[in-house]
Amino acid sequence: MMEDADLKARLRELYLPPADEFVLVDVPEMRYVMIDGHGAADRTALDHAVKWLFAAIYPIKRIARQRMGKDFVDPPLEGLWWADDVQDFIRGDRAKLNWRMMIVYEPDWLTREMLDDGVAAAKSRLGAPPGSLRLESYREGLCAQTMYVGPPRSEGPTIARLHREFLPAHALTPCGHHHEIYLTDPNRVAPEKMKTVLRQPVRGAP
Repeated sequence: MMEDADLKARLRELYLPPADEFVLVDVPEMRYVMIDGHGAADRTALDHAVKWLFAAIYPIKRIARQRMGKDFVDPPLEGLWWADDVQDFIRGDRAKLNWRMMIVYEPDWLTREMLDDGVAAAKSRLGAPPGSLRLESYREGLCAQTMYVGPPRSEGPTIARLHREFLPAHALTPCGHHHEIYLTDPNRVAPEKMKTVLRQPVRGAP
């Protein structure tokens, strides 16, 4: 398990790939705090899930400092996206998309009890947590990824190029959910300067 709390610094190849260029990486098993949902045309459920994740994670910075004297660096929001029909996903039909919002819960000195305390603190402000809120390990293995710079709603052509050009050219096929890592705050950064890691688990040709 990882010892450095700053994942973006320690795992640079995973969180800071080159822009406009697809690269292959091996993503190890990591723990995530997760919430599942469906549909993104109306962002109400999605925004509520994101609010809950950050509300549960935020107190851990204070808890880690008070109990362990350690610094916990807030990790970025991440999301898995998929659809029953892959063409709906490639087209970006938001009404038909399934999603899993998540925040990585590393290094390994972060305990389940600390998360439970964070959730309890969030409940005092937000009420009952979403039913799918959980801590779960997730391993992606071999992935193709790139850094996309620009507004999220305009990333469709990059995703299409990954599936229709890069993967066939390298005899690779998708084998897991599309993964996005949101490195910038949309409330603080102009849409054209937003940075998102676009990642796709893949497998080689049989």
